Amino acid sequence: MARRSFSLMLAWRYLNPRRAMLSAVALISVSGVMLGVLVLVVVMSVYNGLEREVKGRLLGFIPHVRLDYAPMGGFPMPVADWRETSEQVAKLPGIQEAGPFVQDSLLIDIHSYRSAGSFRGVDTENPLEVEGIRAMLDTEAHPESAADMGLDDKVVISSKVARSFGAGVGDTIRLLTLRNFEEVERVFEKTKAPPVREKHAQALAAIRKQVADGWAVRGEVSELSKETFNAIYESLMVMYEDEPAIREAEFEFIHQAVMLIDVAEENAITGKLVLGKEAPTEFLAILDELNTTDVEKMDAAVLKSVEEIVLPKEAEIIGVYQSSQMALTPDVFMPLHLAQDLAGIGDKVQGIGVRLDDPYQAGVVAQMMMKELPMGWYPVTWITELSDFSRLIEQQRVMMYFALSFIILVSAFSMTAVMFTVTIQKRREIGVMKALGAAPGQIVWVFVYQGMILGAAGSAIGIGLGLLVIRFREGIQGFLRQFGFDPFPASFNGFNVLPAYVNPTEIGIIGVAAFLLCAGAAFLPAFFAARSDAARSLRNL
Repeated sequence: MARRSFSLMLAWRYLNPRRAMLSAVALISVSGVMLGVLVLVVVMSVYNGLEREVKGRLLGFIPHVRLDYAPMGGFPMPVADWRETSEQVAKLPGIQEAGPFVQDSLLIDIHSYRSAGSFRGVDTENPLEVEGIRAMLDTEAHPESAADMGLDDKVVISSKVARSFGAGVGDTIRLLTLRNFEEVERVFEKTKAPPVREKHAQALAAIRKQVADGWAVRGEVSELSKETFNAIYESLMVMYEDEPAIREAEFEFIHQAVMLIDVAEENAITGKLVLGKEAPTEFLAILDELNTTDVEKMDAAVLKSVEEIVLPKEAEIIGVYQSSQMALTPDVFMPLHLAQDLAGIGDKVQGIGVRLDDPYQAGVVAQMMMKELPMGWYPVTWITELSDFSRLIEQQRVMMYFALSFIILVSAFSMTAVMFTVTIQKRREIGVMKALGAAPGQIVWVFVYQGMILGAAGSAIGIGLGLLVIRFREGIQGFLRQFGFDPFPASFNGFNVLPAYVNPTEIGIIGVAAFLLCAGAAFLPAFFAARSDAARSLRNL
């Protein structure tokens, strides 16, 4: 104990040789550690705050678990009978609510300016979904913003869209789904295709021959063998399955022909299929219609339908929400019925969005759902969907630590240089201590204690100043903005006041790491000082 007290006393004396609070050398060393700890505390707290706020916003409107329907595996498909499954899921433990999910891409048109974007449907009858959007509204820049879209054609747009188009509450937005262009492409492909009478000429000629040879009128009925029926039916189905490349009028004739023979009944005695007496005549009349279609007239009718396809939906902007470049969010929120129209799925939905009491238990709840869901349904958690985003945040966090830790590391190296200088200056005193019987360990502790004192002081002051900066960050931001300098603009990160979250464990690790680095930095020069020869030191050699 006496040895430790002697070393500690001498260490403190070396730190303030002029009996001042701290010597210039000590002050410089403490400042380096303090700045490193200060920067780390502030940056990591702000980064934690941004991460929590962005995730909080995302979890405010995205489903924590999305249920997709893929009965045959592969890609999910829209489903109409979703309500029963939704009610079943909502009864499971840990579930807040389950509702329809629709999202897609679209073309935005405001003030005759256009841009591609994305939309998400909102079940406006669900207060939780509406409240999630209300919490995101940018009421500072757009005080009239609201989230109650109801069942009208009203939408909420992102602040990014509002800035890009110079739009605000009360403006009209025109929405054109990109799926319409797929439909337009399909329509034009039909006009380029040859008519059925040319494309399937051999099949139509074979059907006529089969009707003439194998479909006979017997009294009040007509009969044809199963072989003849199957040959005609298979030929018609080949044309029927070619529907994407067939004009609507031609497809209607093929459909009529299929329906005409589809009602045939088998004669139990003869084993032949029986139809009405006029069936062969009516069937051949349909084939004649198919052979005499007016291609130009059909194409004109097809192209006229394009006008109906490409007409955009008009809606009123009732709100603007604060978006962030740090996370991908929809450009437009709209009522469910409008989203279904733009997605071209009618009364169907693309999936079921499930919200949980604890979003971070999504993986556990998804496993539980797998046992309860009907065949064809499978869950996708937000953790899986945002895995790239989460991975990016973790990588950025590691890189941030790696880069900023060099500030403390440089301070530790500076302290090593300072301690080497101090040991050279105190060489005679070290020689005196060794001559008087001081143990090498006592001499080592003299300088290690200096490093520990400087490290503890720098860490404590750095943490204290860092917490003060975080506490008054709003005022600091406002002060910087007065000079036109805003390193964290709201237009980029989506927050008027920079968010911050102080993680006590993380702050403790930063402080302890800085303290240990400084103590370690002082050990090397102390070790060499303790090994020096007392006689040489006293002769100042």
